[in-house]
Amino acid sequence: MKNVVLVTGGSSGIGKAIAQYLHDRNYKVYGTSRSPEKYADLPFTLLQLDVQDQISVNKAVEELIQREGKLDILINNAGVGITGPMEETPIDEVKHAMDTNFYGPLRVLQAVLPHMRKQKSGRVINITSIAGYMGLPYRGIYSASKGALEIATEAYRMECAHLNIHFSNVAPGDFATNISAGRFHAPVKENGDYAAGYKHTLNLIDEHVEDGSDPIEVAQVIHKILQQSNPGIHYKVGSFLQKFSITLKKILPEKSYEKMLKKHYGLK
Repeated sequence: MKNVVLVTGGSSGIGKAIAQYLHDRNYKVYGTSRSPEKYADLPFTLLQLDVQDQISVNKAVEELIQREGKLDILINNAGVGITGPMEETPIDEVKHAMDTNFYGPLRVLQAVLPHMRKQKSGRVINITSIAGYMGLPYRGIYSASKGALEIATEAYRMECAHLNIHFSNVAPGDFATNISAGRFHAPVKENGDYAAGYKHTLNLIDEHVEDGSDPIEVAQVIHKILQQSNPGIHYKVGSFLQKFSITLKKILPEKSYEKMLKKHYGLK
């Protein structure tokens, strides 16, 4: 019998790559989208789901269970980008990002875990970000939302271990996706105190995404994790420098690491 997988945000980007890769390897894959009717050409089923709406989440999960009778694997991938100076980012946009990137996965888990507990098995992979390991300038809200999910996963993992439900994080770096299309950008205030640094950062972000690797690399790592009987907690996928930046944060003095980041982002 095929393993049944639910991939939130499965209509584009990393989520689509994951869903397609697992579908091609004989998993029974369901993706999700707020507007599944726009993606009729996908080879796997898309369910309508908005991670900001618990009723929508519950309905999608119940539909999947009715169709398949079980859910073996949840991949919490749905997310949204956000950039801007911390001071100038509207609080409503901060709430929107946290609601999608942190509360959203928790809503999905509240709908999914009762079924996994009932079947006494399950695998959960939360897609976070290498940005979640550090407070990046002009990406602080995004870093905070993904960092929160990293930490929450550690707690879930310990709490659910005796239920035979295994949790892992996968933190991607920059990959060639369309994430920038849906990202909220706080406007650059041309004569503001943050204008120069923020402009430089936006240019860097665009360059990194354009030069990013194929998101299939994330899918390959996830497939390897799913084949492990006792998977680890944290996995990073990205360029050597992106992954090494996490190691540097552990070994460098705090001010030295901060100085390195500021130099990278063109900050004084």
